[in-house]
Amino acid sequence: MRETVNTIVRTKRQVRQIGAGRTACVAGGAGFLGSHLCERLLADGYDVFCLDNLHTGRIENISAFWQTGHFQFLEHDIIDCLPPGLPRFDEVYNMACPASPVHYQADRMRTALTCAWGTMNLLDRAKADRAKYLQASTSEVYGDPEVHPQRETYVGHVNPIGPRSCYDEGKRFAETLCMDSGVRVRIARIFNTYGPRMLENDGRVVSNFIVQALRGEDITIYGDGRQTRSFCYVDDLIDGLIALMRSEQQVEGPVNIGNPSEIEVGELASIVVAMASSRSRVVHMPRPIDDPMRRRPDISKAYSLLGWAPQVDLLHGLERTIAYFASVVGHSRLVPA
Repeated sequence: MRETVNTIVRTKRQVRQIGAGRTACVAGGAGFLGSHLCERLLADGYDVFCLDNLHTGRIENISAFWQTGHFQFLEHDIIDCLPPGLPRFDEVYNMACPASPVHYQADRMRTALTCAWGTMNLLDRAKADRAKYLQASTSEVYGDPEVHPQRETYVGHVNPIGPRSCYDEGKRFAETLCMDSGVRVRIARIFNTYGPRMLENDGRVVSNFIVQALRGEDITIYGDGRQTRSFCYVDDLIDGLIALMRSEQQVEGPVNIGNPSEIEVGELASIVVAMASSRSRVVHMPRPIDDPMRRRPDISKAYSLLGWAPQVDLLHGLERTIAYFASVVGHSRLVPA
């Protein structure tokens, strides 16, 4: 696991002043990925300004950051124009949008508008401040892909009117805004990511399986379990985002950030049950409409331009994530990976 904020403040800030005197805005900074990004930026010496409407973000994710003296938080929805009086930003990270079907489908119009107006508001601010801008896009722009693995040049197979389209098409439109903005932009197409600070009711496969296993509930697989995903541990994902934002290389267009190790969902369920020492049984439910059958990133571009590749293997990442959820749901019957 990454060091605690207290340790970061005592050590890394004294020897690693990458961001000294620089201010970063992290929209969605109280969420799963956003809070890890805030933590990393603080570790690197930045002043961090966090915007979040707390729809899926949580104050508990960021509460330890105030003691650094370099962190500010404003409850704000980026659909609305940014309020006056904010500091000048050197870097803007747009991590603000529900990322799991359970949450982004709860209010589809708002999800689409977050991707549209929210992105536009942040791009306007980045342009005014002459700041670098990073857009958290998603592998969902590829839809249910007909090309495997997915490269950035693949234009996707997306249903524009399906139940997932508010997110899929919202993110595609956000990429269009970024490319047409005139701002110094970096676009990260993020593949399935997991780790501590995911919500219990997140609705994504890793958190679902772990919580169900720890509670002794049935493990719910939607479909036959043969669909595949490629899971990236959150520390690796944040390293990729930071490398993309800071790269001095000429980076044209989106960059896939994810782990190319592919696994069937049914196999993942078996691994989680074993690691959690659970007696849960697997049950199958109908596969959702437009749910991708295969998902695996081609990360050649990230490796060649950024020198980035994930370092944490699935078993070690799951061990850390299960330990986190065990503390959340009050379960301690764990076996080492």
